[in-house]
Amino acid sequence: MVTWFEIPVINMDRAKAFYEKVFDIEIGIHKMDGLQMGWFPNKNQSGIATGSLIHAGEHYKPSENGVLIYFSCENLANEIGRVEAAGGKVVSNKKQISPENGYMGYFIDSEGNRIALHSQK
Repeated sequence: MVTWFEIPVINMDRAKAFYEKVFDIEIGIHKMDGLQMGWFPNKNQSGIATGSLIHAGEHYKPSENGVLIYFSCENLANEIGRVEAAGGKVVSNKKQISPENGYMGYFIDSEGNRIALHSQK
């Protein structure tokens, strides 16, 4: 049911570099209506981005206590293993939720947001 998400950032260049390194992706920067967005690449068939980094001043503030977004990964051990080298902090390494629900882990990104990862293996 998720249509779109926005991850608040203080420094777009730093956040872009962090997420590109952790997920081994390229994030496209878009400036519009006084804000700056870093769109994540879309892996579904629509070809439309489903989420973004966003720098929009006072209306968006990074937080460890807000909504928790889970990014899907092939094997989250890969991504969680790149977090600290990219400038983040691992809070919970890969751990099994249950045999049928796979694994999770989470970290604090370069901007101070709490972000989670999920994989089946």
